Amino acid sequence: MTIEEIISRLKEGNQRFTSDQLTHDNIGQSRKEELSSGQSPYAIILSCADSRVVPEIAFDAGLGELFVVRVAGNIANTDSMASIEYAVAHLKSQVIIVLGHESCGAVTAAMAGGDNGKNLNHLLEQIQPAVDKAKSEDVNTVVKCNAQVVAERLVSESDIISQAVGENKVKIIPAYYNLSSGKIDFL
Repeated sequence: MTIEEIISRLKEGNQRFTSDQLTHDNIGQSRKEELSSGQSPYAIILSCADSRVVPEIAFDAGLGELFVVRVAGNIANTDSMASIEYAVAHLKSQVIIVLGHESCGAVTAAMAGGDNGKNLNHLLEQIQPAVDKAKSEDVNTVVKCNAQVVAERLVSESDIISQAVGENKVKIIPAYYNLSSGKIDFL
């Protein structure tokens, strides 16, 4: 598939999801057996860990189609970035979606500030550049900005991703998930 075909496939899958027309293709026993010898997901989704946002379902994708990395606030930390690099370098995935979502609790916490303990503070510090850049008190504006900042960070802090983007082998798209409708807007 070309990058454009992958993007169309993702958009079509989300359209099926929002219209309650899920196909549930590629989840049966024959697909499991096929995947036992390897995977070649066409897209990588860096998503929040929020239980209401499930990329495989939101894009109506089957087993082995998406390489999903989930972490609160859909941040690009060392581990999530290394996972994405693996999918780009070894699995040859061609599209990276950085998926923020409506009313993200991690973004809300980053905006509120305060002491949230060592580990959570470290995670929230990764969102702070988007809080500062957005200059907004609207959480959803900051969520969208965070998806864009993370997309930029993937290129600026990863040689593997930067090279793949520069060679037009990979496209990164920030996106926003609407909780009530399930619609994903590519930003």
